[in-house]
Amino acid sequence: MTSLLDPARLRAWWAHRQGLDGSLLGSDAATVLARTGWARSVGGAAPYLGLFARAGLTRAQVDAAVAAVEIHELPSARGCTYVLPAADFALGLTVGAGAPAGELAAAGKHLRVREAEIDTLCAAVLAALEGAEGALDPAAIKDAVGGAVRNLGEAGKKRGLGTTLPLALGLLQASGEIRRVPVNGRLDQQRYGYVRWLRTPVAVAEPEVELARRYFDWAGPATLGHFRWFSGFTAARAKAAVAPLGLVPVQGTDLLLPSALADEFAAYRRPEEPHYALLAGIDGLHLLHRALPRLIDPADAQRPVPGAKQGRVFGGDVDPQCHLVTDRGRIVGFWEFDPAAGEIVHQLFVPQDAALKEALARTEAFVRDELGDARGFSLDSPKSRAPKIRAMREG
Repeated sequence: MTSLLDPARLRAWWAHRQGLDGSLLGSDAATVLARTGWARSVGGAAPYLGLFARAGLTRAQVDAAVAAVEIHELPSARGCTYVLPAADFALGLTVGAGAPAGELAAAGKHLRVREAEIDTLCAAVLAALEGAEGALDPAAIKDAVGGAVRNLGEAGKKRGLGTTLPLALGLLQASGEIRRVPVNGRLDQQRYGYVRWLRTPVAVAEPEVELARRYFDWAGPATLGHFRWFSGFTAARAKAAVAPLGLVPVQGTDLLLPSALADEFAAYRRPEEPHYALLAGIDGLHLLHRALPRLIDPADAQRPVPGAKQGRVFGGDVDPQCHLVTDRGRIVGFWEFDPAAGEIVHQLFVPQDAALKEALARTEAFVRDELGDARGFSLDSPKSRAPKIRAMREG
C-alpha cells in the first residue's frame, strides 16, 4: 500500500487521468473536456494551452469547435465560467444557476430590485435577440430594450451593479435561453455579444450526483473537501451527492476513487521517462483539487515566487502565480510569455534534457504564432507580468 501513496506515483496518476501523458493526442476538444474536466476560463489562454498540451489542438481547431457549439464557455460550477463539452451544457448550467439567483436576491435586499421587474426585462431582452440578425453586445441590448433597463445609481455601483441588465443576462444564461459568444470567436479575450439559444429552460435529473460522478472520474482520487471546493456545495450537499456513487477509499487516506478505476489505479506505475507539459496556472491539473502542495516536490516548496515580495515562497501559495511546466504531474518550473521578444521565459527546477527543450520550443511557437500572447486572466498584460519575467531572466 505504501507504493500506492507514493507522492510521485500519485502525481503521475493525476497527470495520466488529465491526459497529460500523450494519451489524448489527436482527440477533439469536446472529447478532451469530457475526459479531463471543464476548463476554467477567465479571459486568458488557459483553455487553449490545456487543449494544446493534451491533444495538440491548434487555436483554429478550438475556435472551430466553439463556432460549431461543440464546446462553449458557460457559467457553471460555483457560478464560474468554464469551457464545457456539449454533452455537459445542461449539467453545467443547472449546477451554476444558483449564482444569478443569489445575485437577484441580493439586489432585491439591497437595491430594491423586484423579480417582476427583472421578468419584464428578461422578456424584453429575448424579444430583442429574437429580432436581431447577429449577436448583440450589452450596449446594443440596452438600446433595444429602452426603459426596461433601470439605472441603479451610486448604490448599485458600490455593489458592482450599474443597471439591472446584468441580472437579466445572468438569469437568461443560466436557463440556457441565451448564450454569450466572443465577438472575435476567441476564448482568450473578453468582448462578448449575446444570441438567442434554447427555447426551453434546461433541466437535469440529480444534477449534484451527476456533477460528483464526473468530478471523481476527472480528479480521483480526491477528497470530499476537494469536491466541495470545485462544486461550491456545503458539506451536507457534497455528502449527499457522492453517497450513490459507491466511491472507494484509498487505504490510509481520506482520498476517494470511483470503484471502476480501483484496479487500474492499483496497477498503475509511474512512467520512467519524463513527459513535459506547459500549462496555465489555472489548469485543471491544479484547479480541480486546488491543493497545490500535492504537485510540488518538497525540495521546491521554498523557491521564491518570481516577481513577488521577498519571503514569499512557492509552497506557501494557494494558487500558482505563474504558468507551469510539469513532468508526470510534478511542477518542475515556471514560465511566462514575453510578447515583445516573442519568446517563453522560464525558471526551471530540473535540467533541460532534449524532451524538455522540445516541449518549450513547441509551446513557444504555438503561443507566438497562434495566440500572440499567453495571458493568465483578462487583466493580465505584458506590463503587469514584467516583474515576473524580469525575475525569471535574472534567476
